[in-house]
Amino acid sequence: MYVITELKPGRAIQLDGVPYLIVASQFGRKSQSKANMQCKLRNLKTGAVIQKNFQGSEQVEPADVGYRRVQYLYNDGEQYTFMDLQSYDQFFLNKETLGDTVQYLTDGVEVDALMFQEHPIGIQVPPTVDLKIVETMPGVRGDTATGGTKPAKLESGLTVNVPLFLSEGDIVKVNTETGAYMKKV
Repeated sequence: MYVITELKPGRAIQLDGVPYLIVASQFGRKSQSKANMQCKLRNLKTGAVIQKNFQGSEQVEPADVGYRRVQYLYNDGEQYTFMDLQSYDQFFLNKETLGDTVQYLTDGVEVDALMFQEHPIGIQVPPTVDLKIVETMPGVRGDTATGGTKPAKLESGLTVNVPLFLSEGDIVKVNTETGAYMKKV
């Protein structure tokens, strides 16, 4: 059990059987009253962010969360299939659970699955991914890296703005936090 002074950003806690990640915390005390810890918590199942105020001697249960290396196999439009690289067991996560991370998944890519009580509840993609351009306007001779941008559709279905000199078949590095083009690989 955590006491309120141990509630630091990055720790996972459990409230009413639901896992939360502490995003931010601030300790406070008003004159004669008890100490309190104001926390911003992200629900690890839904991604929703809430505010919670913990009082004085209140104790909070740590969440049993961890990461396991998995490989993305395929999807049928709604269900995304992954394989645990240690046990070779397959499991499914739906599109709503995965959210925007589906834009960075390609067949065979390895990612980390977030596990709660030995059940997968989400995935964490790396900070950058390399994706192939499958559709864009052809590059014209004389276009340079600083000459502007054009939209390009990538193999995962994501569309990003890339420099004019890039063409179909080129591989680009994309930032998964912002969804922006970074450089040609």
